[in-house]
Amino acid sequence: MLKDTGLFLAYELRNTARNPIWPLFGLLQPVLYLLLFAPLLANTSPGVPQAETLKQFTPGVMLMIALFGSLFVGFGMIAEIRGGVLERLAASPASRPAIVLGRTLRDMIVLVIQAVLIVVVALLMGMRPSVPGVALMLLLMALTGVFASGLSYGLALALRDENGMSQILQFFALPLILLTGILLPMSLAPQWMQFVAKANPLYHAVEAGRALFAGNLASREIALAFGLMLVLALVTLRWSVRSMRHLAD
Repeated sequence: MLKDTGLFLAYELRNTARNPIWPLFGLLQPVLYLLLFAPLLANTSPGVPQAETLKQFTPGVMLMIALFGSLFVGFGMIAEIRGGVLERLAASPASRPAIVLGRTLRDMIVLVIQAVLIVVVALLMGMRPSVPGVALMLLLMALTGVFASGLSYGLALALRDENGMSQILQFFALPLILLTGILLPMSLAPQWMQFVAKANPLYHAVEAGRALFAGNLASREIALAFGLMLVLALVTLRWSVRSMRHLAD
């Protein structure tokens, strides 16, 4: 399985390298958030330097890339199902899990590259985060990407319809943005919204990212976020692999 996973990973990376416009285009919205929204957020906290605001805001933007950059990867799989490409791969001697794992690893690599570029932009704007915290944040972002990617591939294999998948993802997009505190701290939200947000695993990932960038490596949110994201990543990855096996059958 490892050999097949490596082959599929290399194949997917070559495809991405041939057409890098979409990963680069996916960076535009987060960069605009940094350039346009972060200064506005800084004005809500008079006396707080923009560098400190960026340490609070940038981890949320990175999680946004991990979440929404991976939630839509399944659309390409639906096109391959419709064209019969995926069925031929699933019926081949290649390992079924490797078909999904190769794509997921490709998604992780693209996300990490995008995140590094976002950090570079934030550094140019004056942010000075904890270096070990940034490294751990990249790992947390990769886990979040595996969760979102596995969910997307699982939905694609289950629904096999772009319209249905689009409606489901759009329905959850706005609540996910608001209830994770990506754009604004949840401390500004009413009590009921803060209560609901704490039941959202992605909220804890954002809070952990802020603690990491601030150098607060002993924060309990970090261990909680890594644990939650690891479990969710394994669950959605298992679901997408099982769905691929069902496709082959």
